[in-house]
Parts: sequence; structure tokens; C-alpha cells
Amino acid sequence: MTRFRPPGLRGGGPTPWVGTAVGAGGALLVVAALAPFRDDVSGTSPALLLVLAVVAAGVVGGAWAAAGTAVVAAAAYNLAFIRPYGQFKVDVGEDWVALGVFLAVALVVGVLVAAEADRRRAAETREGEVRTLYERLQESDDERARLNEEVARMEVLQRVDEQRSALLRSVSHDLRSPLATIRAVASDLRDGVVYEEPTRTELLATVCDESERLDRIVSNLLSLSRIEAGAFAPERQAVPIDELITERLRRLSALFGHARVQVELPPDLPLVDGDYTQLEQVVTNLLENASRHAPPGTIVRVGGRALASGAVEIWVSDEGIGVPDYDRLRVFEPFRRGEGSRSSGVGLAICKAVVEAHGGTIRVERTPGGGATFAFTVPARTP
Repeated sequence: MTRFRPPGLRGGGPTPWVGTAVGAGGALLVVAALAPFRDDVSGTSPALLLVLAVVAAGVVGGAWAAAGTAVVAAAAYNLAFIRPYGQFKVDVGEDWVALGVFLAVALVVGVLVAAEADRRRAAETREGEVRTLYERLQESDDERARLNEEVARMEVLQRVDEQRSALLRSVSHDLRSPLATIRAVASDLRDGVVYEEPTRTELLATVCDESERLDRIVSNLLSLSRIEAGAFAPERQAVPIDELITERLRRLSALFGHARVQVELPPDLPLVDGDYTQLEQVVTNLLENASRHAPPGTIVRVGGRALASGAVEIWVSDEGIGVPDYDRLRVFEPFRRGEGSRSSGVGLAICKAVVEAHGGTIRVERTPGGGATFAFTVPARTP
């Protein structure tokens, strides 16, 4: 039985022009179908359908087609569904936020889906090679060793396919949640719903928090793509880890409204030799992980110390349910979610990749009294 594949998946690589045509056509079809009813539907429906057009372009035509279609979709969304209609003009600040978030999400989703489509094409090519090799191995006992190697390759391809499915699930769920919150608040403010000033301030703070959460999710997904591509080498410099932790706690303070943070950093903590941005991402992911698992009224501890081996150890602990002994190694695998977790499942995997790229180690232990303590090491800066 022959499986149907879109034109861009029939071998030979993606076709950008065809993909762009498919995506642009899909965007125009969405506009034609929903424009007559734009005053009766929420802005979320056309946004999601336009994102699907970008996804189709990415599958058929690759990353460039997805990027081009994302721009076309953003323009169509602006012209057809944001007042004033038919003009490249936006009068309401919340609509600028919605348009910017839509363009960013469309670009990220389109490029990631295009990358996964490329992986699928490569997987199908390798699958054909394995099939051919298997037929040859039936004719000669001398080639049985090669058959074992190809079986191992099939297992790798299956794992890649599982990760692709997990990534798509993560993108569809984790990006949609903050986007839905932002759209809901923006729609209410755009429609002129009158709120008291404290409520309005709280809603705008929610938009900012969800935008930062969306930025962290996208940053993690992009970092995961760079790790898989082997392009995650740190740019080393002298990093004051105490200042980095203080800044991260300040930016993430909204996450700890239910728990108290206790910092245990010695005043003579040495500088570390590492990439500031990558180490910042490690600390952010560990703090966000602790905030999700810390019960209300408990303490999240952040500390560090210099080791005799010439490294600096940093730890983040919570008083939650902890990590079972059998799961302490698998917790750092991509898309591995803990019990009851709502995370994308890539944060700890990125932490492990960053720390090991710096020549350090990362581990999880049981917090005395209950909970989990994540600790990692990075080399200290040599004068």
C-alpha cells in the first residue's frame, strides 16, 4: 500500500516556491473564508488557521517557505482581522502585542516544523537504505554483521520520530497556553471592557508574565534545536555567578509568589569561566522548575560554593515531591516530564547539555526533609 505524501515530502528535498505558494494560498483562503465573519469570531480562530498555513508551507517548502509565509500571514492577519481593516496600521497597543506574538509564534512553529519535515525525509531515505541492505543480507551470511548495524540505526530513527512527535505536542500545548492568555486579555482591552485601575494593571502584568514565559519556551526549543545540530559551543568569559543569580531571581520574582526564596551565596564566591547567556538559561530553567514543584508556603533555596577541584557548585532546592531514585538519570532526557509537570520537558535536558559543554556535571539529589536539589558545577575563572 503506497502512502500519500505532500509534494515537499516525495524525496529530493523541500521545494521553497511550491511551499510558499501553498502557504500563501492557505492564508488567502483563511482570509476569504473568515473575513465576512470577522466581527463575529474571536481573533484566536483566524490566528490559529493562519499558523496552520505556515506549518503547511514549512512541511512542503522548508524553512524559507515557512518564514515567507509567516510574513504573508502576519500581513493578512493585520489587514483582515485587526482594525482598521485593509490598512497596515494598528491603533491599539494591545493589537501590536498580539500581532508581534503571532508573527513570532508563526515563524518559530513554521521553522521547527520544516526542520522536523527535513528529518522525516532523511529518516525515510535511511529506511529505504536499510530495506535494501536487508535484502542483500539474505543472500550472504558474510553481511549479517552489517544487518545488526542497520537494526541499530532503525532504533535511532524510531527515537528521532518519537522526539519529533513529542516536540509537536510540546509546541501545540505549551505555546498555545500563554498565547491564549495574551489574546484573551488583549481582546478584552481592545473591545473596551472597563476595568478598575488595579485590575487593569494586574491584567497587563499577566500579559507581560505570559510573554516572558512564551519567550522562555521558545528559547528552550531553539536551544534544543542547536544542541541537536551540534552548534552549542559556549563563548567563555568571566561570569559573576552571584550577580547572575540575583538578576534571575529579580526577573522571575512573579513565579515565587507562593513560596519564599532563600539565597545562600558566600561573599567570596569566585568568578566562573563560561557563557553568560547559556549559564543564565541553566539558572532560569532550574528556578522555574523549582517554582513549579514548590508547595505553597515552602522555601526554595539557591546557593553556591567553591570546590577544592577548582570548580564552582551551584544548587537549587525545593521542598516538593522530589525525584524518585529510578528517575534521577532519565529526568535529564529531552521531553521527559515529571509527575504532574506542565513543562515542555526540555529545560533539564538543556541544562545538562550546557553544563557538560562547559566541562561540568549536573545531578539531582533528595532534599533533606523532602524535595529535590539540582546541583551543577562549572569551572572557576583562572586569573
